[in-house]
Amino acid sequence: MIKQWTIQTTKRDEFVDITSLVQSFVTETRVQEGMVVVYCPHTTAGITINENADPDVTRDMIRRFDELYPWYHSLDRHSEGNTAAHMKASTVGSSAHVIVTKGQLLLGTWQGIYFCEFDGPRTRTFYVKVIEG
Repeated sequence: MIKQWTIQTTKRDEFVDITSLVQSFVTETRVQEGMVVVYCPHTTAGITINENADPDVTRDMIRRFDELYPWYHSLDRHSEGNTAAHMKASTVGSSAHVIVTKGQLLLGTWQGIYFCEFDGPRTRTFYVKVIEG
């Protein structure tokens, strides 16, 4: 059971909370026990699990990523000029796994699943695979 979503990001760097989309697909599949994999097929975007209660967390994360990986660096050679986006996406990773129990994502109280845009705005795709068991 796999589902593809297309989303439109609106900023160069943006964390989009996709938790409810993922949960809705788990509910649709009627899987009670198993695992879900959320996967991003892009090299300048990723998937992470982090706090979703305070929006300052994702704003701070974007700011800190910009400090670590400045958008412009005199030694970067990549012709597209988006080396920073590649670095951020590699740091975050391209997927996340979440246990499903009693038909619900097993996330901590403050956790959410985020699509992380680092080279937007763009039209992006991500996949969710629910595995029963």
